[in-house]
Amino acid sequence: MFDEEFDLVVVGSGGGGMVAALAAVEEGLSVLVVEKAKKFGGSTGISGGGIWIPNNPTLRRRGHHDSRASIRRYLDLLTEGRVAPERLDAFVDNGPATMELLEKSRWMKFSWTKGYADYHPEYDGGRPLGRSIEPKPFDTRKLGDDEQFQRPNSMKGPLGLWVTSKDYHDLAMVKRTWRGRWASVVAAWRVSSNVVRRRHMATGGRALVARLRMALKDAGIPLRLQTSMTELVTEDGRVTGIVTTTRDGAVRRIGARRGVLLASGGFDHNPQLRDQYLPEGGKENHSLGARENTGDGILAGQGLGAAVDLMDDAWWMPSVEHPAGATIPLVSERAIPGHVIVSADGKRFTNEASPYVNFVHDQLEGKHLPAWFVMDARARARYPFAQILPGAPIPRDFYDKGLAHKAATIEELAAAIDVPAEALAETVARFNGFVESGIDEDFGRGASAYDRYYGDPTLKNPNLDRVDKAPYYAMQIQVGDLGTKGGLVTDEHARVLREDGSVIAGLYATGNTSASVMGNEYAGPGATIGPAMVFGYVAARHAAS
Repeated sequence: MFDEEFDLVVVGSGGGGMVAALAAVEEGLSVLVVEKAKKFGGSTGISGGGIWIPNNPTLRRRGHHDSRASIRRYLDLLTEGRVAPERLDAFVDNGPATMELLEKSRWMKFSWTKGYADYHPEYDGGRPLGRSIEPKPFDTRKLGDDEQFQRPNSMKGPLGLWVTSKDYHDLAMVKRTWRGRWASVVAAWRVSSNVVRRRHMATGGRALVARLRMALKDAGIPLRLQTSMTELVTEDGRVTGIVTTTRDGAVRRIGARRGVLLASGGFDHNPQLRDQYLPEGGKENHSLGARENTGDGILAGQGLGAAVDLMDDAWWMPSVEHPAGATIPLVSERAIPGHVIVSADGKRFTNEASPYVNFVHDQLEGKHLPAWFVMDARARARYPFAQILPGAPIPRDFYDKGLAHKAATIEELAAAIDVPAEALAETVARFNGFVESGIDEDFGRGASAYDRYYGDPTLKNPNLDRVDKAPYYAMQIQVGDLGTKGGLVTDEHARVLREDGSVIAGLYATGNTSASVMGNEYAGPGATIGPAMVFGYVAARHAAS
């Protein structure tokens, strides 16, 4: 019946899929990982690589232990009843063990991103110092022949410059703080060091998937690229394997004695599914997810009667469209002083520095489209914006395509972006009035530790400064995303469920193929990758049992 058989077959080579494979081998199972792309790593590989898993060993070694009750309280407040409590329990209880398993490998090394707050640190159980960890930088030459099959990402700088999340935090203030200036010295040293030592240093998601790939190689786990799952094989209602097709058209039937794990991402780049499920304003594709994420696993599960949830939501990210077509996420930029974000009526509509999912939720719910990032010359000179260095001119192409505008006065800028001049002038004047007191009376910008992380520490409120130095700039903001959030409904064992709540035997899902354990919210940096890894671990252990 099958051309070959394994105990567990994993579809997708992102963080969730690779961790599941390692957990399965730890349990004594034979494993195969298939990946339809020609590069491994999925969206994990092009992400910042943060991991949000409370009580992980990296945090415990730094003396930061969480009570289980505080973690659950935080997640309960975030998810507001949208997620089954058993799934939240499974995430909290299996998270530390997931990371302990990874640390058995000589390759898996992490550091705490101290100060990168949970996204809602003001909630009961939230942490102002943050729970996020990131992989330590890695020299990808160690991958050998596999180096050519690793995805590039935006964390890689010119001339081999490598930057961690903490480095970026400091470098963003290169014009404002001594720490920022020192970070630029370190960056210059890294460039020269890499040239001399001929290293290929990776950080963020590239470092994470490179380290995972090395762990898979040590464990003898096969990873087949350019191998698409085209069908789930069932027998008497149980999933017993998959059918794959390679790039050259070869078809193979692969048996899965203990089950199949779908870890193939969301439907980020499937225009039909985006149009069917996502709300107005979010249908247009400005996704930063892996290009191969077209909902294959979700569709395959639905074909067997699987239930889906959260399909109208995504890991939203306010973004700027590069004239060449790339999507540039706006994370730190929305925290800088000296700017406001307004909608077509010339008025602010939310806290600009809020977590990116919340920002876009407010934008979509209020139909604040288009939105414009309005800043003055002082902000442009002091802080990086959309991968443009502080003080560097905005490239001409942005202006030519109508993505950016520049004017001598606020009124002239309003005319250029087609918003009411009087309203924009009043918005800016009111915002400037908040600077002296340091309190944003309208939306509370700067009240949260999360807001302040990327702010300017030299100011009374790190997120507030006057918008009053000509010339003035406006950049159009797009509704981007890091991937879709909805997917197959799963239980606390990562088993896929039907509409009636019954289990589809032999079928598991994790990551963006499954409906998020975060509900409509986002706990902190890495709350996509962290749960994907944990439920990959959970699925493998359940399959083994």
